[in-house]
Amino acid sequence: MTAVYACDPGSARGRLHPEQESRFRSPFQRDRDRIIHASAFRRLKHKTQVFIEHEGDYFRTRLTHSIEVAQVARTVAAALGLNVELTEAVALAHDLGHPPFGHTGEEALNALMRPYGGFDHNAQAIRIVTSLERHYADFDGLNLTWETLEGIAKHNGPVPEPIPYALADYNARHDLELHTHASAEAQVAALSDDIAYNHHDLHDGLRAELFSTDELADLPVLKGCFAEVDRIYPGLNYYRRRHEALRRFFGILVEDVIDLAQERFARAAPESVDDVRHAGHMMIRFSDGLWADLKVIREFLFYRMYRAPVVVTMREQVTEIVEDLFPLFMERPEELPKQWRKDVADATSDLALARIVADYIAGMTDRFAIQEHTRLCGGRITAKGILDGG
Repeated sequence: MTAVYACDPGSARGRLHPEQESRFRSPFQRDRDRIIHASAFRRLKHKTQVFIEHEGDYFRTRLTHSIEVAQVARTVAAALGLNVELTEAVALAHDLGHPPFGHTGEEALNALMRPYGGFDHNAQAIRIVTSLERHYADFDGLNLTWETLEGIAKHNGPVPEPIPYALADYNARHDLELHTHASAEAQVAALSDDIAYNHHDLHDGLRAELFSTDELADLPVLKGCFAEVDRIYPGLNYYRRRHEALRRFFGILVEDVIDLAQERFARAAPESVDDVRHAGHMMIRFSDGLWADLKVIREFLFYRMYRAPVVVTMREQVTEIVEDLFPLFMERPEELPKQWRKDVADATSDLALARIVADYIAGMTDRFAIQEHTRLCGGRITAKGILDGG
C-alpha cells in the first residue's frame, strides 16, 4: 500500500526539458533506466570504494557499492510504502560524482579547486546528470525529473551555504528548493548508503586482513551477532561464521531504520511529501542506541582500515596523481581529449578552464588516472606500485 507521504509519479513536477511520457514506464522508472545506461554509471566499475591492501575481484567498487545501496533502499522503501523506483534511482545515482581514488581523490580535487569554487561529489553528480552526459539529441544531461534531481542534491539534508558551484549553477535554472529536506524516498537512499558501507567495509577489511574476526566480535552489536551464530551453529567454519554474523548485523541495521521510521511517521502523521520536506528534521534515521554503537564501529574502521599504514601510503600516492594532473591540464589543455576541446575553446577565464579540467579528472576511473599520469608525468607512480603498497 502506498503511503500518503510517498512521491506519486503521476504528480511529478516534470523535467527541465518537457518530454512525452512513456506508455510503459513511470517517470521515475525512466530516470532509473537512464542512470543505469549513463557512461558515468559504467565508470563506477573502476572507481575506488575504500583503499585496501591490494585490489582483488572480491572487494567493493563504487559500482558494486551503488548496487548494494539500491538493494537496501528498495527493501526499506517497500516496507514504508514509498515509491520504490524513485528511491532506487536516487540510490544508484548518489555516487556518480565521485572522482577517482574515493574520498582521497575528492579531498585532493577540492583543495585544487578551492580558488575556483571547490569540488563536492554530490554537486558533481548533479552536473553529470544535467550537463556532462551528452548523448541525447534534444538536451545535455539525462533530463531527469525534479524529484530525482532533488534527491541527488539533498538526500543528506538541506544544502548549506555556500552552495557548491556545480549545484548552484543548475539550481539557478531549475529550483530544487535546496533549503528544505528531501522526500522520504531520498532520505531512505541516504540511510541505505550508511547501511551498505557500514556492512561491506567490515567485510572487505576482514578479507584484506586489516583486522581479525576476534577484534570484530568484540565490537558493539557485532558481539551479539557472533554469539547468536555460535549458539545456533557451534563449530561453524571460520569464513561461514563471520559471514553469518555480518549478515545478521546487516539485518539489524535495516530493521532498525524501518521500525523507527514507522514510529516517526505514525507520530508525525505527514499528509503529503511536502510535509516530509518541511518537517524540519530527517524522518529516516537510526535509533539513538544503534547510532551510538555505530559511532564505535566507525571509529574502529577509521583507525584500523581507513588510516591503516598501507592505506595511508596509497592515499599519499594517489593524491600526488591528482595534484600532478590538474596543473598539467591547466597549463596544457591541448592534452585533453578531442571532444573536450570545444569546451576549452569556449572558456573565457581560468575559472571556466579549471571547471572543465575538474570535470575531466573527476570522470576518470582509477586505472585511467594512473595511466594518464604515467603517460604525461613520466611514470613515477604506477598501478603496480600502488597495488603493492610501495
